[in-house]
Amino acid sequence: MTVYFIGAGPGAPDLITIRGRDLIAKSPVCLYAGSLVPEGVIDFAPEGALIKDTAPMNLDEIIDDMIEAHKQGKDVARVHSGDPCLYGSVAEQMRRLDQHGIDYEVVPGVSAYAAASAVIQKELTLPEVSQSIILTRTSMKSSGMPNNEDLDTFGKSGATLAIHLSVRNLKHVQETLIPHYGEDCPVVIAYRVTWPDELIIRCTLKDVREKAREAKITRTALILVGHVLADDKDFIDSKLYDPDFVHVLRLGKNKKKAAEVERVANIPGGLD
Repeated sequence: MTVYFIGAGPGAPDLITIRGRDLIAKSPVCLYAGSLVPEGVIDFAPEGALIKDTAPMNLDEIIDDMIEAHKQGKDVARVHSGDPCLYGSVAEQMRRLDQHGIDYEVVPGVSAYAAASAVIQKELTLPEVSQSIILTRTSMKSSGMPNNEDLDTFGKSGATLAIHLSVRNLKHVQETLIPHYGEDCPVVIAYRVTWPDELIIRCTLKDVREKAREAKITRTALILVGHVLADDKDFIDSKLYDPDFVHVLRLGKNKKKAAEVERVANIPGGLD
């Protein structure tokens, strides 16, 4: 018996991984986060499966169901939205399962920031614009941000920001980030990305709060901030496909440089 923590993806049922889909299809017990996982994903469950929405349940109740399934020798598909590694409250469930000696596996899924990037057709890392993506949130009613992981500290980096669970904290987002990114820095509000009622709002740090208020968005939205979101196409090409950039898989026309790359590649750890 195994509990499978499955990332269901951002919303669209066909964005779940094949592995996640197949595990749901073979598990006689399915526990899913009903407020964030669409019914289309749960439809993969086999006929006769025990299916429970865990939104109204507490941790003890969820673990009790897993323990009961363990006693009966039944695999459990524990279905979370997005990817279990981000804000999924999975760690405490795995800790409890360790205490009870119950086996589990984790199946990754498509995260909301990746889905939003695909929908708006923007690469979140551009040469000499931003080469880092910071996944974060702000403190509201949930636990505080530890180890100087505050928005001001992250804003100083100038990196692309994917801010979760913060659409009701946009005043703080504005006041904190405008000094670092400027009022005209592009922002995308991605509401329920890939769901049928998906809404994408393109705005700036100056008007992001106003735009969210106009759309009456108060939850289930991701905030992307960064200059990579600009419509400006004047960024340099990556070196990856530059005809003059020589690497071990494309040695190019410069025979001397190509020979040196090949020599280093033949040294253990030479290209690390």
